[in-house]
Amino acid sequence: MIPTSVKEVQALGWDYIDVILFSGDAFIDHPSFGTAVIARWLQKHGYRVAVVPQPNWRDDLRDFRKLGAPRLYFGVNAGAMDSMVNHYTASKRLRSDDAYTPEGRAGQRPDYAVTVYSQILKKLWPDVPVVIGGIEASLRRLTHYDYWQDCLLPSVLVSSGADYLCYGMGERPMLELTRAIESGRNASDIRRISQIAFYSDGRCRVKDALFLHSFECCQKDKKAFAENFHLIETCANMMTPPTIVEPVGKGFVQVNPPYPPATSAEMDSFWDLPFTKLPHPRYKGKRIPAYDMIKFSVNTHRGCFGGCNFCTIAAHQGKFIQSRSEESILREIAALNDLPGFAGNVSDVGAPTANMYGMHGKDSSLCEKCRRKSCLFPSPCPNMDRSHERLLALYERIAKVKGIRHAYIGSGIRYDLFLNEKGFVDESSRPYFKTLVLDHTSGRLKVAPEHTEDSVLKLMAKPSFKLFERLRLEFDNIVRSSSRKCELVPYFISGHPGCGMREMEKLSRNPALKGLYMDQVQDFTPTPMTTSSVMFYTGLDPKNLQKVFVERDLERKRAQKSFFFRKK
Repeated sequence: MIPTSVKEVQALGWDYIDVILFSGDAFIDHPSFGTAVIARWLQKHGYRVAVVPQPNWRDDLRDFRKLGAPRLYFGVNAGAMDSMVNHYTASKRLRSDDAYTPEGRAGQRPDYAVTVYSQILKKLWPDVPVVIGGIEASLRRLTHYDYWQDCLLPSVLVSSGADYLCYGMGERPMLELTRAIESGRNASDIRRISQIAFYSDGRCRVKDALFLHSFECCQKDKKAFAENFHLIETCANMMTPPTIVEPVGKGFVQVNPPYPPATSAEMDSFWDLPFTKLPHPRYKGKRIPAYDMIKFSVNTHRGCFGGCNFCTIAAHQGKFIQSRSEESILREIAALNDLPGFAGNVSDVGAPTANMYGMHGKDSSLCEKCRRKSCLFPSPCPNMDRSHERLLALYERIAKVKGIRHAYIGSGIRYDLFLNEKGFVDESSRPYFKTLVLDHTSGRLKVAPEHTEDSVLKLMAKPSFKLFERLRLEFDNIVRSSSRKCELVPYFISGHPGCGMREMEKLSRNPALKGLYMDQVQDFTPTPMTTSSVMFYTGLDPKNLQKVFVERDLERKRAQKSFFFRKK
């Protein structure tokens, strides 16, 4: 068990704790939650790890004191979401619930949770290192636009005062960092560890580093910020990027290159840990909505090479697909039979993009040199192996697992992986789509064309809407020739840079959408470290610095979304 209280620590007979993790989420011992993954991974390698979930930051700070100081360091994350996205709508209204809290109660974590938790720990225990990570820290590792304050903020390392930041998927860097702190390696040595970032006074002397415009320069010049982001994004999509250095104040933030993409054996080792797959016993009898959504789901891989401009997946998980072995996936699915309440229905066999499992470049040496952000936009890379044969074989093996009645695909798919405007792209494409629709969809197949107008789609880095029209044709053919009842449900975004009322009116009147279930429209929310957010703040496309129309007025943004429902 991973302890969360003094009594639980005492019950284990521990006289010290190596690492104490503070999280903005309730603690669920499931591989879908980063806190559990890091805790179990460090535990596997012999470390004593405790978790303090959703500490109270408004009282006498007893939650931050109760376990004392760890032997090695404190770890801090805001939870599975950025705390500001968790708290506020696209209209900057406070949300009334929180899916990652027992009974969905709102208000159980602070705004900018990583900064608040870290500052408290640094004040209480100034000599104990603080390591920050997770989505909030990862996507705020350099100068970023904060939609809620409507300004640029420096790296979260500056605001939080943390000693180190681990970005991305953190098993390997966190283990190396833990061992380095334990062995007493000096600071200059620790600062060479891959996939970590830190703030330092003075000047950086790393050879061959990529030096960005300073934070102060970006504050004064939006063009400088856009130029910075283009370089950062280019590096994020490289196999072997350089060290990134960004001056700020009297010092600099240094971001070391990431670990190489994990092998299948490494991926299996991250999942083959003794997760209970249950909420911690402290929540007995209480419902945690986020857990209900994923408790019978299985993740097959990490990464996404789609490169959507509004998405943060590649910035956090990487562009290159890192897949688990079929055997590891099947073991996890078979083990679902042991979970309380499981009735044989796997809610999702997926990932950021479900149908990228096992995909990679045909010639890996070309991938090592490539600087493309997307392997699909503006057109599919000819070096990409888009065959769905391996995925089809996996689905067949899942169907044979004892106790499994249905295995649904709840994650998003990229239909431009198997379809172009002329039809299916290879021999595996139609069998995959037919199998997806007839065997792995619970009644509604949700896809994300995002918009109908090519001018907006180009700024989203999404394919032409003509491809969705082809998808609907093939979908209707498959459903018509079967006895299944299934609906196609498209998702759209309003208020994205480049989108005005004219574009939303065209979307709402598009004849290709007639007869479809149409209430899936989301108002664009600028989140840190996305191209779309940079466009929103600067009014420039960071790729070419051309001007972009941006609707920044909240009432007119609301009108874009409501117009769709009014017209439909």
